[in-house]
Amino acid sequence: MTEPRYVYKRFERFWHWMQAFLILFLALTGFEIHGSYTLFGFEKAVFFHTRSALALLVLIVFAVFWHLTTGEWRQYLPTREKLVAQVRFYLFGMFKGEPHPYHKTELGKLNPLQRLTYLSLKLALIPLVVLTGLPYMYHRLPGSEGPIYRVPVDLNLVAFLHTVGAYALILFVIVHVYMTTTGATPLANLRAMITGYEDPEEETHG
Repeated sequence: MTEPRYVYKRFERFWHWMQAFLILFLALTGFEIHGSYTLFGFEKAVFFHTRSALALLVLIVFAVFWHLTTGEWRQYLPTREKLVAQVRFYLFGMFKGEPHPYHKTELGKLNPLQRLTYLSLKLALIPLVVLTGLPYMYHRLPGSEGPIYRVPVDLNLVAFLHTVGAYALILFVIVHVYMTTTGATPLANLRAMITGYEDPEEETHG
């Protein structure tokens, strides 16, 4: 019997789960700020949303530092090798019980389609949410009569783009959770992200 291999490092797992929690909590408080429902109350929702956003920024800084110093950034380098096979597998193959075209390793944790998806998340979607959230957050300090920066900003456009980015992040999380359940067993990929170890005999699909 093949021994489980250590794939996900401790900080990688912490960063993954903390990022997921913060994104979901930001969505929860953000929708309340938009008036979709009442849970914490508007003022507390704004407070929690702001503090969670700052926590996410700190986490992003540490994650970027970790990726650069450990060389893990290479995991996201796009490749066309087996890309078509991976797309075909997700569309048809996994529903027919076909073997996974890509086998995960410590140096290659992401299949070609995941690389493109996560690279887009890190270079486009998260920067969109952050860069639209900051000017809205710091447009005006309590007690001040004008904005704290001189560049004119259309807050309606900023809020719209921020909301679009938020919906896209939520969609990503939903799809990500679904793909997590498509392993050899519904909990196989989830267990690997908790313990860090993955059974090489399992054909992981997510």
